Amino acid sequence: MTADVAGIAPLTTDLVVSGMTCAACVSRVEKRLGRLDGVTATVNLATGKARVSHPPDVTVDELLAAVERAGYGAEPATPPQAPPTAPSGGPAEDDHVRKDRERLLITALLCLPVLVLSMVPALQFRNWQWLCLVLSAPVVVWSAWPFHLRAARGLRHSAATMDTLVSLGVLASFAWSLYALFLGGAGDPGMRMPFTLLPSAGGDVAHVYLEAAVGVPLFVLTGRHLEARARRGTGAALRSLAGLAAKDATVREGGKERRVPIERLRLGQEFVVRPGERVATDGVVVSGSSALDLSLVTGESDPVEVGPGRPVVGAAVNAGGLLLVRATAVGADTQLARITRMVTEAQAGKARAQRLADRVAGVFVPVVLALAVTVLGFWLGAGADPQSAVTAAVAILVVACPCALGLATPTALMAATGRGTQLGVLVSGPQALEALRHVDVIVLDKTGTLTTGNMSVVRVTAVDGGIGRDAAIRLAGAVEQGSEHPLGRALVSYAQRVQPKAPLPEVDGFLATPGSGVEGVVGGRRVEVRALGDRLPDPLAQALAEAEADALTPVLVRVDGADEALIALGDVLRPGSYRAVDRLRRLGLETVLATGDRDAAARAVATGLGITAVHARCTPQDKAALVRELKEQGRRVAVIGDGVNDAAALAEADLGIAMGTGTDVAIGAADVTLVRGDIEAVADAVRLARRTLATIRLNLVWAFGYNAVTVPLAATGWLNPMVAAAAMSASSLLVVANSLRLRTWQPSPQHSSASSRKASER
Repeated sequence: MTADVAGIAPLTTDLVVSGMTCAACVSRVEKRLGRLDGVTATVNLATGKARVSHPPDVTVDELLAAVERAGYGAEPATPPQAPPTAPSGGPAEDDHVRKDRERLLITALLCLPVLVLSMVPALQFRNWQWLCLVLSAPVVVWSAWPFHLRAARGLRHSAATMDTLVSLGVLASFAWSLYALFLGGAGDPGMRMPFTLLPSAGGDVAHVYLEAAVGVPLFVLTGRHLEARARRGTGAALRSLAGLAAKDATVREGGKERRVPIERLRLGQEFVVRPGERVATDGVVVSGSSALDLSLVTGESDPVEVGPGRPVVGAAVNAGGLLLVRATAVGADTQLARITRMVTEAQAGKARAQRLADRVAGVFVPVVLALAVTVLGFWLGAGADPQSAVTAAVAILVVACPCALGLATPTALMAATGRGTQLGVLVSGPQALEALRHVDVIVLDKTGTLTTGNMSVVRVTAVDGGIGRDAAIRLAGAVEQGSEHPLGRALVSYAQRVQPKAPLPEVDGFLATPGSGVEGVVGGRRVEVRALGDRLPDPLAQALAEAEADALTPVLVRVDGADEALIALGDVLRPGSYRAVDRLRRLGLETVLATGDRDAAARAVATGLGITAVHARCTPQDKAALVRELKEQGRRVAVIGDGVNDAAALAEADLGIAMGTGTDVAIGAADVTLVRGDIEAVADAVRLARRTLATIRLNLVWAFGYNAVTVPLAATGWLNPMVAAAAMSASSLLVVANSLRLRTWQPSPQHSSASSRKASER
């Protein structure tokens, strides 16, 4: 993001860029956009998209013009108002794929006879070379036309890309072959040419390189076709998310039902979900009860029971009874749309290593061109045969591959974010993955994170001579209606059950103090529900001691400044909390418990989980201060939380991890979201981050190492141009194939079968 200009926040615009083929293209588009005042851009080769941050006074038309001046096509990416409803890229993309496949097929049919005759001397009949020339000409002109066109467009804009290298290599091989046939004696009817993988020179007859002239386009087209298919595989997560969205909904109005497209569903409308159908959008159950399968949305394998008043997530599958649901979010505001948006944004980022690769790619092609010219001049100046000099120069042009540099990070990132989505782990981008890879201490919240957050009232103790137990509960429930905290929701639910026929009164002047409690005016009386003070009346002090002995969470109800009741609430640990803490410890991470609860309740949970570092009675400021203290000690800190009181610590940490079942404030402050609400997913996220960054490093080592080895070999005459073309295509394929391994990554043995089943369902 660019800095604010005169206090005005910059805008973010996504562009679809066409014509990019390598990392040099990426670098050129980014530089051209960066020349506009206040504009920064991140271009993704794998997705063909650019994310541009720009001041409001820079229009989209100016951005498009800048990309076109760089020699590429561009159009605005239409922001979806809802998750896409089709897994395909659309008719235009399908038509493009079909044309590329047809071009490759025709090229292969023309090239096969030329390659066979050139490589098998026994099959070389009289005038065989002229037949090869006739078959090669369409390949050089028509099959390689996209390379020539993009190379010419780049030349017009003073740019050199991968297409420049391929185009020059093909034209140079064909031009030398024409010289050999018409002027070098190779056109003799009885000419025979031996084949060798290494270039040869000398003799009275110049060799033709028609097999290189056709082999280069054939191998490059084949490589890019396979690469496109593989890259499509890395984007499977977004297409699977697209396939989850419901296409229409059954709306119930006035006792009648009608089917409407999902785009026409409005906030507050009630719709029916029958067994086997997908929930059309996020909502709240009005009537009916059922079990929902959320495995394809959040990665949660167990069905979730829902009933009246319970929230439901769009795209979940109704596995049981009939539900009537009221829509609470539509379009871009649904959880599925937010997940899709987060995955898309994550795939647009770049790791630090990729930014280095892009800088190298920006000068890569000009350096290769200069090297080819230098080698040609050196060989000729040293008195070598012109045929050998041309062969070495062409081999350098063909073998150099900046494509692998450009694909090293985005393909791995796309595959990893897709796999993470399937497992219920959403990352905000490569920076989050890098931070997750290096954290060494994790600060854990208790309620809603290590515990289920499904609090329930266990005991209520009222003072003698006060307003009474039921009145205290009713007032506490009334003031807690505005709270998002699990404690507040439990109090509201309990108060409603105590007097089910009498609705809770309204609250005025509601104020929530994170980490402390809530207060408000109910029926003219000021009611406070908050953490306990140091001095309590005897009955409440005894109730407090009993609650702490039972590891319950106590809260105090005060009315008009007087202590009236103590309510003890209980919670249970999440099923995977112990395994999660144990796995984090095995990964070398220290776990710290920081909670607003009193010391006894906090230590009871910590003891059960094997956590030794405990910080109880922490306010939001205390949690943030704890994070700062750990960072000052040189630690890399991650914080896991789910509520408003965790937001400051999440933002302060090197990495914030939010429970998907938590509040929007916590999720907004976090870098990673555990959609399935399972704390055990944290260990999965750490291991996935480590595997992803290891894959990226391996990709970059291969991309740099390949060019470091093959370019000198070509310069010294040890690579035939046709072999160089095959090697160049193989280098990109190996990078993409290595990234694709992340799609089948398994988090742990206990999740293997479930993950495999979910992957097959996708």
